[in-house]
Amino acid sequence: PKLWPRVSPNKTWAGSGGAVGLSLVVALAVAWLGWGRRVPVLILAVAVSIVAQLGDLFESALKRRFGVKDSSQIIPGHGGLLDRFDAMLGGALVLSLATALAGLPQGFA
Repeated sequence: PKLWPRVSPNKTWAGSGGAVGLSLVVALAVAWLGWGRRVPVLILAVAVSIVAQLGDLFESALKRRFGVKDSSQIIPGHGGLLDRFDAMLGGALVLSLATALAGLPQGFA
């Protein structure tokens, strides 16, 4: 089934679940390597994955709302430059907030 066909017709619930699942696998590897405690790292992985996907959907919704196929002409046919970074921007925001709330030094995450 499609995730939000009106906004992004090629995104599916299976793809979304796969992204969250892979995030959990990477988080387990991070915890196993000793770079964080397991439960907080797993929670953070799920949060970052979901917010990253929401960032991608938000950018797609904006383009649909304004009738624009590409957000720029820098990378023609690929949705534009913003399409390459929309998920990363949302994920980086959550990661930065989590780092600040945890009292970790800036640049840690």
